[in-house]
Amino acid sequence: MSGKLYVVGTPIGNLSDFSPRAVQALQDCDFIAAEDTRVTLKLLNHFEIKKPMISYFEHNKREKGEQILQKILQGECCALVTDAGMPAISDPGEDLVDLCLNNGVTVESVPGPTAFATAVAVSGLPSGRFCFEGFLSVNKPSRREHLNEIRDEKRTLVFYEAPHKLVATLHDLYDCLGDRRVAIIKELTKLHETVERTTLGAACERYDGTAPKGEYVLVIEGKPQTQETVLSLEDAVAIAKRLRDSGIKINEAAKTAAKESGLKKNDIYKLLLEDEK
Repeated sequence: MSGKLYVVGTPIGNLSDFSPRAVQALQDCDFIAAEDTRVTLKLLNHFEIKKPMISYFEHNKREKGEQILQKILQGECCALVTDAGMPAISDPGEDLVDLCLNNGVTVESVPGPTAFATAVAVSGLPSGRFCFEGFLSVNKPSRREHLNEIRDEKRTLVFYEAPHKLVATLHDLYDCLGDRRVAIIKELTKLHETVERTTLGAACERYDGTAPKGEYVLVIEGKPQTQETVLSLEDAVAIAKRLRDSGIKINEAAKTAAKESGLKKNDIYKLLLEDEK
């Protein structure tokens, strides 16, 4: 008889947010697959739960995923948890869920806190439609590709970011999206939770030269539905220069700037070449 995989949402800060059903799931399961066993042990100790754990994270997910699957197929029930929030969102839990489903294992959700939904709720920005974008890649080509994909996105955008990368990300978002409204939300549900409503441009100035602390969620307004700003040739060249300076080839930078401004690519390209002399 096969077991089951429970996907259990854990608190993103405040332990009081752990639901009675989630506590019961951890009490009833045979073992726990945890992204960080040290973090999970604190949670288990708080609720006086003792269960064997398997460390399951990005760099061991193939090996450990197979071990977990075999235990479930032999009749054991596994509770999948992450450091904070619902598993399988910006973490390797999605691979374990996929592996189990592909092998006929029943996967059951035990809902819990999720940082992106909580952040959208307190951001004050439109929540009817939004895009969860997770973390921007640290790989420059992948990062540029991601940013270019969301440049014209009209839905509210949600990003996660670590403190040591916040300043660079704010600047990249400002360069790509322009000066849009943003809610910078820190330490959700914790003692020092803050919601800062500002613009990307003001945020760049505010955080330059600082050393941010805590985990951040950025909620950014989508591209305005009726954006009819008339750009001059100088504006278009400035856009192209920013793209060129970020590593994009001059020809591609001129093409993108022409598309955004409605001006001729050759005119923009000519001024870009003059700037390089």
